[in-house]
Amino acid sequence: MSVLIAGAGPVGLITALGLARAGVEVTVLEAEPRIVESPRAAVYHWTVLEPFERLGILADVEARGLAKQDYAFRVFETGETIPYSIGAIADETPYAYNVHLGQHELAAIALEHLERLPGARVSFSARVTDLAHDRGGVTVAAATPDGPLELHAGWLIGADGGRSTVRRALGLSFEGFTWPERFVATNVRHDFDRHGYALATFQIDHVHGAVIVKLDDTGLWRCTYSEDASLPEETVSERLPGHFAVLLPGDQGYELASHAPYKMHQRAADRFRVGRVLLAGDAAHVTNPTGGLGLTSGLFDAFALCEALAAVLLDGADEAVLDAWAEERRRLFLELASPAASELKRLIFSEADPERRREDLEALRRWTSDRDLLRERLRFTAQLRSAPLGMRS
Repeated sequence: MSVLIAGAGPVGLITALGLARAGVEVTVLEAEPRIVESPRAAVYHWTVLEPFERLGILADVEARGLAKQDYAFRVFETGETIPYSIGAIADETPYAYNVHLGQHELAAIALEHLERLPGARVSFSARVTDLAHDRGGVTVAAATPDGPLELHAGWLIGADGGRSTVRRALGLSFEGFTWPERFVATNVRHDFDRHGYALATFQIDHVHGAVIVKLDDTGLWRCTYSEDASLPEETVSERLPGHFAVLLPGDQGYELASHAPYKMHQRAADRFRVGRVLLAGDAAHVTNPTGGLGLTSGLFDAFALCEALAAVLLDGADEAVLDAWAEERRRLFLELASPAASELKRLIFSEADPERRREDLEALRRWTSDRDLLRERLRFTAQLRSAPLGMRS
């Protein structure tokens, strides 16, 4: 039985790759003519690297990305730096590092591997417009440059982003809220190295907070800052030099490679499964990106869904395993990922109360200097993984 996937972002393509490797026939439909390259997620926590290796893509991810262990909190007001390293858990895992790589690069790697497999197809410029589903399967209508297209499959996975057509066609709510700030993600060449910045730096300030991470060995960095969302989005580029004048250290120039403004939300669909339709990634849940927990949660959606759906399709597992997947993924997002991302956003970008900031900094100094506390914090993303749900051997 075949599977349709709406969305050729990293979650959609990783899900497709996992299913195709298991022997499931899969077709991916993507509205855009190619993989979208605007700056988005760029950090892959150590906990997703072992699944990448099982999918056969880790070597490519590491070759194109930047593997690193060092982090630092930097207090903008005082210049204090509070460093720590993922190396603290090197005795627990061979993957005691993160990888920095634009999410479009991850999607491109997954696509390259997917195109080598039989029974896998990706159609770009194919925008899902509607769907119908019953106990026998799913019929999807799509708009293409050559006219309307209709496809039928046993199952449909909506991985088509926060504005998901699949979720809306199902009539599902998307409860939560939108932050009053806008994030602006920039890819910029600037010599942060010379000024002692860690490869991943969280700059703490309620006005000039930022997340600054090195993306590759060419000097390209991601610098993400926030601004009032009531300011006109169309004039973001006009305000950008003013932000860089404060955020970029030293007086040397910079080269702006790309930038993208986006709204931030904390939302989740009321259900992740309706009959033969399943939601994953941003189609199912969205969070502000502080700490990289949005894409991390989406990738864990994908890893677990591949296992569960393959078990149903190939091993005769009861479909109840998919209900278990949907309930677990929603719970982990609402109880762990979303609150953690919100708290980290508060700490880095939003906290204006001096006493609360003082308490925050004391806590950061304590857990970064205490090896046991640090190891506990570094294990957090492991809690976002689902327990084994399927019957694959």
